[in-house]
Amino acid sequence: MIPSYANFGGKIHGGILLSLMDKVAYAAASKHAGNYCVTVSVDGVNFLQPVEVGELVSLLASVNYVGRTSLLVGIKVIAEDVRTGTVKHTNTCYFTMVAKDDDGRPTTVPGLTLETPEDSRRFLESIKRREFRERHKAEFDNALSALAVHQDMHLLQQERCQIAY
Repeated sequence: MIPSYANFGGKIHGGILLSLMDKVAYAAASKHAGNYCVTVSVDGVNFLQPVEVGELVSLLASVNYVGRTSLLVGIKVIAEDVRTGTVKHTNTCYFTMVAKDDDGRPTTVPGLTLETPEDSRRFLESIKRREFRERHKAEFDNALSALAVHQDMHLLQQERCQIAY
């Protein structure tokens, strides 16, 4: 990681890492699909530890799940201080990609061959991740549709805000 990637605190910008992760997800998905792939969503982006200027960053990607036209790519980011040999896990996240045909329409992707118990675990975790995301979205949408600002104003009393109207 070079100095121009750093913020004022000397840490690498999260946006730089996200851009690298997106490129790696594209490479993994497109290689499996045999087609152009686009990013649909990114789940679980947590910056566990900062990446410092001068560290060597490795991004490990695996296609963990395939649907009909979509692929879930897991990415693990590792940073290494080459002077000390210290290695740290800085990020893990999941990119949902969709394969596109030459006309830009979603196209079917090949199935995934699960070669190890780890592959099976990742595939099963991906199914659970999708189920959880769908349940959470439905729950959140229901909560938002039930929100009544005039009735829920009491919730703001314990928050760090001032009502100025």
